[in-house]
Parts: sequence; structure tokens; C-alpha cells
Amino acid sequence: MDFISIFLEVGFWAATIRIATSLIFGTLGELVCERAGVLNLGIEGIMTLGAMAGWMWVYMGGDLWSAVFFVAFLGAMAGLLHSGFTVYLGLSQHVTGIAITMFASSISYFAFRMMLPDVTTPPKIDAFTNYAIPLLADIPVIGQILFVQSPLTYLSLLMVAVVMYVMYKTPFGLAMRMVGENPMAAEAQGINVHLVRTISVMMGSSLMAIGGAFLTISAFDAFFFGMINGRGWICIALVIFASWEPKKALLGALLFAGIDAYQVRLQQVHGIDIPYQFFLMAPYILSIIALTLLARKAVYPKALLVPFRRGERH
Repeated sequence: MDFISIFLEVGFWAATIRIATSLIFGTLGELVCERAGVLNLGIEGIMTLGAMAGWMWVYMGGDLWSAVFFVAFLGAMAGLLHSGFTVYLGLSQHVTGIAITMFASSISYFAFRMMLPDVTTPPKIDAFTNYAIPLLADIPVIGQILFVQSPLTYLSLLMVAVVMYVMYKTPFGLAMRMVGENPMAAEAQGINVHLVRTISVMMGSSLMAIGGAFLTISAFDAFFFGMINGRGWICIALVIFASWEPKKALLGALLFAGIDAYQVRLQQVHGIDIPYQFFLMAPYILSIIALTLLARKAVYPKALLVPFRRGERH
């Protein structure tokens, strides 16, 4: 049966990893923010900003890797803005995050129109191409799935290991988890809660921006309005699905990407007379079902959404 044979295609599994790349960056970024106690609803806008800025950097003559560093810097600045309002001023993380999303998205579209006012078809750039890792790419089946991917895909998988190492094997990672669980105890140990949270939000926002940039400088070769298409919100859902654990975040991103890749191929199967809108909404419906089943059992950081004020005792 055609809809089962899809799972036997090497291209399907390779596409799953490729689609998962932006989700891995975004989910890791959100996870880092939340483990420090800050919900970052600005992710959708930050990913949009990263997508536009990365593409524009290359379009204006910059090279691809410098574009990655540039969008990481912009993401960090967006994170600094977010933490300024939420960490230091103690304002609502929900409202601030939505405001960051609206601001970053709007300024991205505005900058695009200002620099290219008469463009109707998005100009193309020379994006990252797949890089076959010597020897490993020659492994039957696995080599074509895992080791013939974009350099940014390799970077996303590396960042899973990096985030796990930093979070569980370094003093900063311990401080991050502590301020997300019990900031009062962290302060008693001499940890600067505001600084740790700010650095965490900046780091997480950098990863989000790179996730957005992947879409324009690797997956595609152009920027167009609405291309993030809710990926930021999916990343927030995947953090809950992963129970705030990096390795589970990788699994969740791959699962969602697999469903997305499957629905694209399923639309091409002959003999299936189903409106294409059903296939488009399938990954989101399954995400809602998964969250419904798992959210009640999720153990979230205890200080998430709770503002911290020095010297204050509850």
C-alpha cells in the first residue's frame, strides 16, 4: 500500500531530519529560557526576524556563516529586550512575549519592504547546500539519511549535545536550573538570579533566531511573509511534550517533522480523495492530542512565570 511504503523511502527519513532542524533550534531555545524560569512567547517573532535578517545579510553580499552569527546576535538582543521587561521589571511574561513577537515580525516585514519596495517575487540567494560527510555518507541507507544534510542540520544536532552538557555538567547549567526552580535558594547561595536568567534568555533567543534563519539560508533560498507559519508556537508545545529535557525535545521535533513530511507525501498518493487542508492540519491536531495526554504529567520548572525581586521573601 502506498501510504505504508512511504515509511520505507530514504527520502522520507532524510526530509524528516531536514524539516526538524528549525524546530530543534527553536525548541532548544525555548527550553533554555523556560528552565531559567522565563516563558518566551516572542519566539515566533524572533524566528521571523532571524529568517529575514539571515536572508538579507546574504542578499546584501555577506557569506552564509557570518549570517548565522549575525542572526544569533540579533536574537540575543531580542532576548535582552525581553529579559529587561520580564526579569528586571517583573512585567507579565505573556504580554511581553506577545509584544516581542508583534514587534520583531513587524520590523522584519517593514525592513524587507523598505529595502525592496518594488519586489513582487522574493529574490533568491545562494543558500547552504547539503554536505556529505566523507565515509559516513557511504553507509547504506543510514548514510543518505543522516550524513547528507545541511551544515545547519548538523549544527542543530550538535546543539542538542551542547545544551545537555551545559545544563547538566557545568556550574552555569546548575545555576540556570536552580533559578528556574527556586530563585530564593539560588540567591542565598550567592547566585545573581537576574543575570543568570538574562543570559539564559539571550542564549535561547539566539537559538530561536538561527532556527528561523535555517528556513531562508538553507531549507529555502528566499524570504517571504508568513514563512515561519506557527513553528514558534509548535516549539513551545514541544517543550511541554519534552518535559523540559533536551533529548526529549529532539525526539519531539523529529516526531512532528515526521508527521509533516508524511502528510506532504501522502497528498501525492493516487486514489486518496481528501481535501489537502486535512493533511495540512494533521500535524497540529496530533500535537494537540499529544499535549493533552502529556501535559498533566509534565513536571515544569517551579519558578516558571514567577518574577523574582531581590531580598523579597514569600
